[in-house]
Amino acid sequence: MLCLALALFFGWSQPAAQLDGQAYDWMFSSQSRPGQNPSSVLLAIDEASLIEMGGARRLRETLGRVLPRICAAKPLALAVDLMLSTTDDPDADTALAKALSQCPSVVLGADILRDASGWEEPIALFRRSAAALGHVHAEPDPVSRQIALEKAIGPKRYWALALEAYRLSKQAGPILESPQDLEVGLLLVPAARATARSLYIRYLAQPVPQLSLRDIDKNPDRALEFSGKAVFVGYTDQSAARDRLMTPMGKLMTGVEIHANLYETLQSGNFLIDASPALAFGLTLAAVAASGAIFFFLSGATAWVSAAAWLLLLHLLPRWLFANQIVLGPSLLLSGAWLATIVSASFHYFVIRRQWQRSEADKSRYQQAIHFVTHEMKTPLSAIQGSSELLSRYKLNEEKQKQFAQMIHSESKRLASMIQTFLNVERLAEGEMELKQDLFALSAVLLASLDRARLLAERKEIDLQVGPITPGQLRGDKELLEYALYNLLNNAVKYSPERTQVDCQCEAFGNEVRISIRDQGMGMDAQDLKRIFDRFYRSKRAEESGISGTGIGLSIVNEIVKQHRGRIEVSSEVGSGSVFTVVLPLASPASLDSVEGNANSRSTAAG
Repeated sequence: MLCLALALFFGWSQPAAQLDGQAYDWMFSSQSRPGQNPSSVLLAIDEASLIEMGGARRLRETLGRVLPRICAAKPLALAVDLMLSTTDDPDADTALAKALSQCPSVVLGADILRDASGWEEPIALFRRSAAALGHVHAEPDPVSRQIALEKAIGPKRYWALALEAYRLSKQAGPILESPQDLEVGLLLVPAARATARSLYIRYLAQPVPQLSLRDIDKNPDRALEFSGKAVFVGYTDQSAARDRLMTPMGKLMTGVEIHANLYETLQSGNFLIDASPALAFGLTLAAVAASGAIFFFLSGATAWVSAAAWLLLLHLLPRWLFANQIVLGPSLLLSGAWLATIVSASFHYFVIRRQWQRSEADKSRYQQAIHFVTHEMKTPLSAIQGSSELLSRYKLNEEKQKQFAQMIHSESKRLASMIQTFLNVERLAEGEMELKQDLFALSAVLLASLDRARLLAERKEIDLQVGPITPGQLRGDKELLEYALYNLLNNAVKYSPERTQVDCQCEAFGNEVRISIRDQGMGMDAQDLKRIFDRFYRSKRAEESGISGTGIGLSIVNEIVKQHRGRIEVSSEVGSGSVFTVVLPLASPASLDSVEGNANSRSTAAG
């Protein structure tokens, strides 16, 4: 709906109207029009004619001499696009009026005054010789595509010069009006009252034939070429013609020529009509809906190819409608289609991308699980395999058998605990599991982690120093926190050289406890510190050291600490070791009181 609303807002704006006009000009100029024998001829007052007769002041005298020859050829109508609103030379005026009276179906031009206060009309002498008056306007917008067949100033109204010429040439009676049409004899003209009876001009592919006033004056026999034609009289001289307007074909044309083309449009009965607002809206709605449906129901290359084909079809639709006499401005239709396509394609792209990312994340988690198995479970599996092999290969005494059986049992429990820890961390990270909310002593978790780490420290003769342990309790999953602290201690021992020292300090600050583990390893630079908790990331120095590792342990530790509403801080310098500090919230005093109360109650009950 938003795409449709934006399309309507743009499609009915002034910029869109300009784009629609340019599209109309392109469609009109590129349309192959069948040949049409012109039914009109232009009596052109051109430069040569003005020079020959000594300027415009002798125009009426020359017309008085030439028009009788033209009228003798029996033209269908004579439309004069000249302002005969003033008295000039009385003799010339009388001669011109007499000449006009000899012509059948004369239409004289009327013009709107510049201040739009009224009409400039022929004087009574000439009006007596005219069958009708017609307005001579051909307004650009900025291209002359239409002519308003009706013009009114105050109570007085005139039809277009070409329309009156057509009516008289058909010997039709008065023009009959309806809100949507004009009826001229047998012709129904689709010119609505709401648009001032505007009608698209179907310009001829070739110019309307012209004969100059000078040619007829010098060669009277050529007047026969006006026989059976509608004759339009007007200026074509560049200096005298006030209304040289641009046409859809990109050519300048005088007003009298434009009216001649309007006459040809009426004569052909081949009219262009604007698409109704309902049709334009319906097509735009369909375009928007279909553009969205393509990416809703289809995917991949099929969706993109279908969208491209649909857009191509919509681009061709205005051209097809134009060929069928319907003018549809493409701005509304195409803006709606493009907006809907862009929005739908973007949504489709991000949905597909999100699905791809989810698939990649699932794949990554699977790979991480494999790495975890190969990295973390190697030691207990080796112990189980070795012990079971000894039990099966050698005949051992009862004490040794018991010792190996206990080792297998212990390592299998450790292996199961590792698997459960990894799965729990993954489920917590995905929000598929809620963190346990048990209360337990900080010292119990830290001491258990230290005991497990001492085995590796003793092998490397590393002194594992532990400061005073802050009394207090934590809330969460004891096994996960024990795994996290053990992993940090194990890394500190693993990356520290033999016969060095690893320090573990525990301090409370307010409602938080800080557990710091300092090693004497190779250290890290600033670039390594930015990525140290990324899965599978190992620093270049760690890779070059030959110490085995997968880069998954710290990412799991970081996730466990975050799930316990804590954080990990790291400080390190190359060659000076590293300090990993786990910051965890201590259980609130209210929680401690509750636990102590429950413990006291249980002790009393037991007593």
